[in-house]
Amino acid sequence: MIAGLDEAGRGPLAGPVVAAAVVLPETGKVKGVDDSKKLSAEWREKLFLLLLEKARAVGIGIVEAHEIDRLNILQASLKAMKLAVENLPLRPDFLLIDGIHSLRLPLAQQAIPKGDQRCFSIAAASIVAKVTRDRLMRAYHDQYPQYNFAQHKGYGTKEHLQAIRKYGCCPLHRQSFRAIYQLSLL
Repeated sequence: MIAGLDEAGRGPLAGPVVAAAVVLPETGKVKGVDDSKKLSAEWREKLFLLLLEKARAVGIGIVEAHEIDRLNILQASLKAMKLAVENLPLRPDFLLIDGIHSLRLPLAQQAIPKGDQRCFSIAAASIVAKVTRDRLMRAYHDQYPQYNFAQHKGYGTKEHLQAIRKYGCCPLHRQSFRAIYQLSLL
């Protein structure tokens, strides 16, 4: 039983990093799954629901901005992946991890650079992680509408940077990120 792992949200200036672990059905495939970055938002949402229905197991791990600041983004991403595995309702035999780092877990595993483009179960995890994070950012938009998180999902767009200059940071902003730090000096 193999779990694919990927994360979403390493680069944004605000919001959590979210990881997913997905154990695919015994048939091994869910039609249409690909690297989440190659799919439209609408298609990702459809595949997300299909994966939740068809996968043998799905686990999610979330690490919020304040912890990203405490740990650093790499360690926070690895922690989110570890949490995703721990939140699986069953124990996988093997992990396939997007990237170059392994996890501190007593499970056989392999890190695969560009795994979301090369491995079906990692691509499935990339979809679950991305859709979960996007949904969280849309919910955060309701709390902090002045930043328009629903549109840019916390990435450093021109609009987002202008909002930070105008309103300052909110608790979702990653204070340890250079762009946020530089804006706080203005």
